[in-house]
Amino acid sequence: MSARVLLMIAALDGLLAVAFGAFGAHGLRKRFEALEDGVKRLEWWNTASHYQLAHAAAFLALAWLASRGAQAPGASLVSVAGGSFAVGVLLFSGSLYVMALSGIRVLGAVTPFGGVALLVGWASLLLAAWKGAP
Repeated sequence: MSARVLLMIAALDGLLAVAFGAFGAHGLRKRFEALEDGVKRLEWWNTASHYQLAHAAAFLALAWLASRGAQAPGASLVSVAGGSFAVGVLLFSGSLYVMALSGIRVLGAVTPFGGVALLVGWASLLLAAWKGAP
């Protein structure tokens, strides 16, 4: 992934995480309070927005690394990390958001796949550093 694409993903991911976090705190709290499992749903929502925002910062770091040199050792692993983070945020945070809104708990089966993708991203970043990424 290019530095430009990674920076755009970072900006979009951060924007959505803040917007979703605020929506959860102000727009969903009262709605969830009326539900039997409302506390749990708000917890899922908060976890999703927390992980999404944390990975927006990670995308910024990846964008910076990608801008330092596409030919540098470990550069391809930076791209792998970016793709893994993107899939991870979509599956992890996305499944938690949908589960919180819908109450369909079976969607929780998707969440660990997102977590694994996030772990692959972090492991790829570790390997990129090991190989000498800038």
